[in-house]
Amino acid sequence: MTQLSISTHAGVFDAIAAGPAEGRPVLLLHGFPQTGVVWRRQIEALAAHGYRVVAPDQRGYSPGARPQRPEDYRISHFVDDVVAITEELGWATFDLVGHDWGGAVAWWTADAHPGRVRTLTVVSTPHPGALATTLRTDEDQRSRSHYMIDWRETPTTEERMLADDAQELRDFYFERSRRTVRTPMCVDCPSLALSPLR
Repeated sequence: MTQLSISTHAGVFDAIAAGPAEGRPVLLLHGFPQTGVVWRRQIEALAAHGYRVVAPDQRGYSPGARPQRPEDYRISHFVDDVVAITEELGWATFDLVGHDWGGAVAWWTADAHPGRVRTLTVVSTPHPGALATTLRTDEDQRSRSHYMIDWRETPTTEERMLADDAQELRDFYFERSRRTVRTPMCVDCPSLALSPLR
């Protein structure tokens, strides 16, 4: 595996990559609160089968692509990032895989650019239309998904998560990593760089 820096109009995205340059291109999008390294085993497996695999750290995770304004985190910007990254890589078409938040980005990218996305694989993220319907009609799902509204619309969420040297966010990050992969999600987790969106 190699580390890449992918320059786009939105900034520089860190990524890990493997596989032959001429291999069929696959882009892997991580979830929250992960980075591209969460895909390391899948990258190794796909590369061993001849695919060219790239897993970028998405907007907000790559130090060179962390806009300060909240409006720069709209889904359309993430979709634009996927297109810019794949254009910089020289990929006219590609297989797209997303998990969690990366799955949401993948759904919206495939919808906006169907001619670019050869195949779409989404893990643990429902289709946006199905989710919207369920949020309107299912009280249990609405309750389980309320954190998304809280995080987006509650002014104190940022302050609460970043208080005490971001202890709540760090606790959330490490607890989730223990539940999902049983190994650290990033190689430098103890020095996780967090900066407020101010």
